[in-house]
Amino acid sequence: MTEPSRWSSSAALRLREHPTGTTAGAEAKDPSPAPVAVATGPVTTPSGWTEVCPLERVQPERAVAALVAGEPVAVVRTHDDRIFALHNLDPFSGASVLSRGIVGDVGGTPVIASPIFKQHFALADGRCLEDADVAVATYPVRVVEGVVQVGHA
Repeated sequence: MTEPSRWSSSAALRLREHPTGTTAGAEAKDPSPAPVAVATGPVTTPSGWTEVCPLERVQPERAVAALVAGEPVAVVRTHDDRIFALHNLDPFSGASVLSRGIVGDVGGTPVIASPIFKQHFALADGRCLEDADVAVATYPVRVVEGVVQVGHA
């Protein structure tokens, strides 16, 4: 005689259900989870600026990654709605992760902290606050008709 499986299909379904029966709120990091039209490649304006995304897609105190002229760039929005762009490569770890860092300020200087080793990079000039000999490249950035554009360095 075979024993009933303790992982019957109905038990597995019960284990997978959300406690409240809904997943509402699961998109908390992105308040507008509706699909967004994506260009087939970076759109570069005739004046040499690359369109990255609508401003609303860069939440305050967050960053997004983009490819600008073949380079990984972190586009950062501060709590006071200023926009900055710097190279996304963390010089200490070699990983392209600065866009995943924590945005804030140190002594009034807007910074992003690397998610790997936690060094702080000034958003205005890319310098590392913990090591004066290290900096990441910064890029000109602007918002035109609600679209974030990054200039080539």
